[in-house]
Amino acid sequence: MSAPARDPRAAARAIDALRRGWPVAIDGLALLAIETADADRLAAFDPVGDAAVLLSAGRAATLKLANQIDAAVPDSPVWVARAPWLDFAAATALADPQFDLATPLKGPFRAIPVDRREASSAALRLARIAGILPAFFVREAAAVEVAITPADIDAHEDAGRLTIATRARLPVAGAETAEIVAFRGPESSNEHVALVVGRPDGTPPLVRLHSECLTGDVLGSLKCDCGPQLHEALHRIEGAGWGILLYLRQEGRGIGLINKLRAYALQDQGFDTVDANTRLGFAVDARDFAIAARMLTLIGPRTVRLLTNNPAKVAALEAHGIAVAERVPLALPANPHNQRYLATKRDRTGHQL
Repeated sequence: MSAPARDPRAAARAIDALRRGWPVAIDGLALLAIETADADRLAAFDPVGDAAVLLSAGRAATLKLANQIDAAVPDSPVWVARAPWLDFAAATALADPQFDLATPLKGPFRAIPVDRREASSAALRLARIAGILPAFFVREAAAVEVAITPADIDAHEDAGRLTIATRARLPVAGAETAEIVAFRGPESSNEHVALVVGRPDGTPPLVRLHSECLTGDVLGSLKCDCGPQLHEALHRIEGAGWGILLYLRQEGRGIGLINKLRAYALQDQGFDTVDANTRLGFAVDARDFAIAARMLTLIGPRTVRLLTNNPAKVAALEAHGIAVAERVPLALPANPHNQRYLATKRDRTGHQL
């Protein structure tokens, strides 16, 4: 059986439509994103009032709408049956955890079997890529202008389409011999960069995979250790003689800036980073390290020393053809604001020193 045709441009159109509050269809399943829609758009999308609500299993478990087996895969789909009291306001309360404490849910709500699992799972992926909450009204496709397939989303996220756009000398503090290399794909708006320090000397480079963190890298947030890790990594790479820092545009472990800040608000309510992500409806870590492997392949080295406390990064690189000769720990002191965050990384996501 041949693979389904893929149109990488289609996913970009669907992402734009979701952000504007317009409906889209995936394999005949029509979807209206709850976050960006309103009551009038819902009435136009679903005049009969029988569209179900699609949530992730992690979010549904938070609302006591899914069993724990389903919740073991927090970004798998759950459908909630429509009821007279499930109007747009009630659906917004289901979708957005900022209302969990302020808005008592009317209910009762009933989870129903997902008979369009592939399309529903693809919808949750598309929401993550678009940076919106993974929650939709769903119905069998009506007249929807933007229609895509799961294969189109695969094409949009295909790391193999990433290419080098340009490169230039970029002396930076602590690494005056650095060269910056910029990468982009033909559809995605994210532009990843690598900072190459020093010159190849026949040994595996010291490599750091650093995911973008506006709050930590730029604003100096004390809630995480991203900023200090970035600067320490550059210092360590310079000291090693040569190496590469990959700056990956995957804010908030891949859920985007807005959703990361929503997770911060949940942390203020007492949830740790893992529970905050799943309460929002996302996977614990949605980053795609195939992008990092592709960047390294384009730069040249196929064997690296990886500066990380996260064994999952080692496994991800090796799964995509980059050999890791050594994992080099990156230990930094905690502060009063990030102690719990660091403990969560150690105890719940397997980070090691």
